[in-house]
Amino acid sequence: MALLWCTEALPLAVTALFPIILFPLMGIMEASKVCLEYFKDTNILFVGGLMVAIAVEHWNLHKRIALGVLLIIGVRPALLLLGFMLVTAFLSMWISNTATTAMMLPIGYAVLEQLQGSQKDVEEGNSNPSFELQEASPQKEETKLDNGQAVSVSSEPRAQKTKEHHRFSQGLSLCICYSASIGGIATLTGTTPNLVLQGQVNSIFPENSNVVNFASWFGFAFPTMVILLLLAWLWLQVLFLGVNFRKNFGFGEGEEERKQAAFQVIKTQHRLLGPMSFAEKVVTFLFVLLVVLWFTREPGFFPGWGDTAFANKKGQSMVSDGTVAIFISLIMFIIPSKIPGLTQDPKKPGKLKAPPAILTWKTVNDKMPWNILILLGGGFALAKGSEESGLSKWLGDKLTPLQHVPPSATVLILSLLVAIFTECTSNVATTTLFLPILASMAQAICLHPLYVMLPCTLAASLAFMLPVATPPNAIVFSFGGLKVSDMARAGFLLNIIGVLTITLSINSWSIPIFKLDTFPTWAYSNTSQCLLNPPNSTVPGH
Repeated sequence: MALLWCTEALPLAVTALFPIILFPLMGIMEASKVCLEYFKDTNILFVGGLMVAIAVEHWNLHKRIALGVLLIIGVRPALLLLGFMLVTAFLSMWISNTATTAMMLPIGYAVLEQLQGSQKDVEEGNSNPSFELQEASPQKEETKLDNGQAVSVSSEPRAQKTKEHHRFSQGLSLCICYSASIGGIATLTGTTPNLVLQGQVNSIFPENSNVVNFASWFGFAFPTMVILLLLAWLWLQVLFLGVNFRKNFGFGEGEEERKQAAFQVIKTQHRLLGPMSFAEKVVTFLFVLLVVLWFTREPGFFPGWGDTAFANKKGQSMVSDGTVAIFISLIMFIIPSKIPGLTQDPKKPGKLKAPPAILTWKTVNDKMPWNILILLGGGFALAKGSEESGLSKWLGDKLTPLQHVPPSATVLILSLLVAIFTECTSNVATTTLFLPILASMAQAICLHPLYVMLPCTLAASLAFMLPVATPPNAIVFSFGGLKVSDMARAGFLLNIIGVLTITLSINSWSIPIFKLDTFPTWAYSNTSQCLLNPPNSTVPGH
């Protein structure tokens, strides 16, 4: 399965169906048990979270947020990059990285066109192709915006300006796709590898008291995301705008009219959206409610509504994050998208017509990536099969020599390995393959399993070097103006910065969140020698 996932000889979801056939035939697990792995609580969280995201997208709420923030931040070159990065990262925390990139790119190009247009002589009077480009699809190979701008170079400064503009447009494109990948790591539902981790932890260690939930993940990953985003901004600024920070922040000559022109574009786009509709207001309210309910369900540092009102015998919450997501999305299927009035149905005179609901099944069905749902399930089945057959234990035993390597060094090496691996394979497949092996290794060398599993999950999102590494990169690349070498050069250092940031976070603020300096009781295996030997301390310097 690993081979087929890496080569993509078969569609990823088709490969994920193999365990249903092979496990029963090989006598590893009964078919009924294998099939249970395909629709776990984590998959429900994925479906519920995506339904809410689809509603946000469907009512164009994400575009309103994006343009609103850009109006506040302003359009000086360095701040424009930062503005686009902040908006893209924030949106991809909640909606899919691909949808965020597809929406932000046309806005970015429209702003770039205006910056370029205000520089050029008015006589050229180019029409603006970016306004028509509402959705960018990876297939649009011919939409080479930058290359299409053949400028008659009359003088040296003009050529210089065009070159600068081209560099800036490359920088902006990369800012958008990189921040979509970086933003996804901040929330549990932001990108699929995070959900793979939660599902694997709950599957391999059923005794754990819901260690990885929305609140604990956010506490660990959000600061990591913020640091990585700011470092990425600085690196892309140096790479594409140069180190003249005075100029980058817009204190050069002739910058004022360019700023005004770009500002006008954003303002016009914002005005075109009109006032907030009833549906947008409802979606905003329900979205905020969802986030609040997620955070307060079982926060850990104070009693949440889940473990007080809906506790089981052990005092743990019977409601999961998935329950909350499905609850909110169900409400969206019930509430109408307009305030119900007595409107006549034009097709059937005399009959009253009800407005459609905020979410309709057709919208959900068209936009839901069902293949990822099967891929997630296949990963959980594979992990369960490895455990049942004894493969995980065998692998763990083989990795016991790592006991003599300092834990922080182990994490650094593994994160680098995963970051390289994820450039060539899907990040979901990468986490699915690595996490069960890492869990066995941690048990074998008496390390807290999350100490190795968390960094590798984050590292799987560091796909920055190749256009094929992740859909946002592919979308940006298909827009034109970028060569593979540009992406590889920018992405190589960003990968290293990412791995170092993750190493910092796992050795500092995540230790108290997940109690990483102890070996948890839920991780003891039947033959665990950790009861005899003192656990390997993860505290740096111990």
